[in-house]
Amino acid sequence: MATAKPVISAADLDKTINTSTEALSKACGAANTAVTKKIAEAKKISTNISRLLKKKATLTKRSKAAVTRHKKSPIAANKKSMDTVAKELKLTQEALGNARAGKIVVLEELSTLRSTAKRVNAYTKAISAADKVLNKPVRKRRVIKKISK
Repeated sequence: MATAKPVISAADLDKTINTSTEALSKACGAANTAVTKKIAEAKKISTNISRLLKKKATLTKRSKAAVTRHKKSPIAANKKSMDTVAKELKLTQEALGNARAGKIVVLEELSTLRSTAKRVNAYTKAISAADKVLNKPVRKRRVIKKISK
């Protein structure tokens, strides 16, 4: 014979519902915090990328000038300045590539977090709306007495 599952008691059911809503509220707060932090991180990376792009543009101009100077007068000082600029330009380009790769990772994570946070916020709003409806006090109806003649 198969044994029947025990029926859950009202207290256990209420406890389960309260625990679930608390966990959902915590998840909602955590999701919003995570989105805010990722946005700040993305802005920081974007600022760094723009700084590196400006530096790259400056170094590219400086490199062209150094190459021209070296072609006109191929002395050791001009060769050294040309090599120094080329080395610095290479390091800047590597840093720029790393920053762009990091930004892609952060933006992917941010989009996932935003969609998840949107879901959690919607669930939380729906549950709070349902709670308002369910916890509304019962209105007493006035009984209208008919006057008999």
